[in-house]
Amino acid sequence: MTSTGFHVFDTTLRDGAQREGVSYSVADKLAVARLLDEIGVGYIEGGWPGALPKDTEFFARARTELQLKHAQLVAFGSTRKAGVAVEDDVQVQALLDAQTPVVCLVAKSDVRHVREALRTTLEENLAMVADTVAFLVGHGRRVFVDCEHFFDGYAADPEYGVQVLDAAFAAGAEVGVLCDTNGGMLPMGVGRVVADVRARTSGKLGIHCQDDTGCAVANTLAAVEAGVTHVQGTANGYGERAGNADTFVLVANLVTKMGIPAVPAECLPELQRVSHAIAELANIAPDDHQPYVGASAFAHKAGLHASAIKVSPGLYNHLEPAVVGNDMRILVTEMAGRASVELKGRELGVDLAGQADAVGRVVDQVKVLEADGWSFEAADASFELLLRSQLPEAPPPLFELESYRTSVEHWGNGVVVSEATVKVHVDGQRIISTGEGNGPVNALDNALRQALVSRYPQLADVALADYKVRILGWRGGTSATTRVLIDTTDGVGEWTTVGVHANIVEASWHALVDALTYAVLRRPQP
Repeated sequence: MTSTGFHVFDTTLRDGAQREGVSYSVADKLAVARLLDEIGVGYIEGGWPGALPKDTEFFARARTELQLKHAQLVAFGSTRKAGVAVEDDVQVQALLDAQTPVVCLVAKSDVRHVREALRTTLEENLAMVADTVAFLVGHGRRVFVDCEHFFDGYAADPEYGVQVLDAAFAAGAEVGVLCDTNGGMLPMGVGRVVADVRARTSGKLGIHCQDDTGCAVANTLAAVEAGVTHVQGTANGYGERAGNADTFVLVANLVTKMGIPAVPAECLPELQRVSHAIAELANIAPDDHQPYVGASAFAHKAGLHASAIKVSPGLYNHLEPAVVGNDMRILVTEMAGRASVELKGRELGVDLAGQADAVGRVVDQVKVLEADGWSFEAADASFELLLRSQLPEAPPPLFELESYRTSVEHWGNGVVVSEATVKVHVDGQRIISTGEGNGPVNALDNALRQALVSRYPQLADVALADYKVRILGWRGGTSATTRVLIDTTDGVGEWTTVGVHANIVEASWHALVDALTYAVLRRPQP
């Protein structure tokens, strides 16, 4: 919690874990909690002890393995069952056993859910809320109450949800959270309902939004505008169905757009790093187009944009990218103009001062290549080589190709072996090299590096890290243009190169040659 009393409450480990395909181990949950603490959220909801064995273990280990700097850990659970004394309810007892300073209770606030799902009376539901809150507060816990289906319930009966809030506050709850559980709200409706509820109850209000209309973040901000001071979200918007409000986008908007110090200022530059780290733990590729923290959030493609950015980056950036730990990128495509190339060169460390003719040639060449299917947006290494090739001090080619050949042999026992032979000339010497691999590209890579390594020993540390193929302009049968992207690493850094051809092996060869050429450019031998 910040000194202003504004709460950022993250439920990645509970609500976010309901996303299809996500399954955190206990070790993962501990790692995610540490990462969330680094962005300065006030509360981290760790799960439902007593209901899920994994969550029970998480809270037990967290007591000795988590040293949080900013956040307090929260256990989630439900109110006592209908007709059961609160001290006899085993799940309420499990909340105490979790030994967290804060407990978040879920309570029904829709009359239809009380009657049809809980199958109890409206009065008993209010008693369940009041009894459980008072019991936990009596045992020294701070209590927040999630009013499930609040907005749907308000539409059916605008009085009962407020009665649930009042019962919770009277029993000692610190926050009453209005939950758009089905995610069907729009910002104007959220603002109207929150303003009405704010006028009719005196306790601290919170908001929890699902993203089924694509408005979870907007709905949350509308609720803040209407008087809410506790917001709930999940890392990268993970959650059931379409997900939840994205904690990273919420924090960035609250701090940079609304002027609310929702997290400590020194934590804001950690947003992108933490977002990507949690994506890796969830085994989900980071969303390049995610606001603020995506790799493309501050990427510029149009030449008109680049021309303005060259004068002043703020003309086309709504925020200095470094504020949230991100960087501006210039994409070089067929839309690129001279400014795009100059800015990209600056980004890559290539001095283009006084090289107007070279810049013009690069612009023309990019447009021709992109018309044939090449794309340099994700292949900075290939573009840098193209750029440098037009300069007076252009690096010489590593070798002259005489020929290459690949073969694939399928043996009767099911084993498939690929072999490649390359014939190249290096410093006037003709070299023939043969390599094997688990595919023709791997075999070509092994054969070519073997041919070059005596002249360029730094290539011994180079390896293919990833290989992607996209078919372009399919015209039926096997007739198509193929684009290949190769990610290469030398153990220190990683770079991407591109190749295009009607033949997939030839496309791979272009990308492979660029990859090895760039490796030598990165680490020239004395």
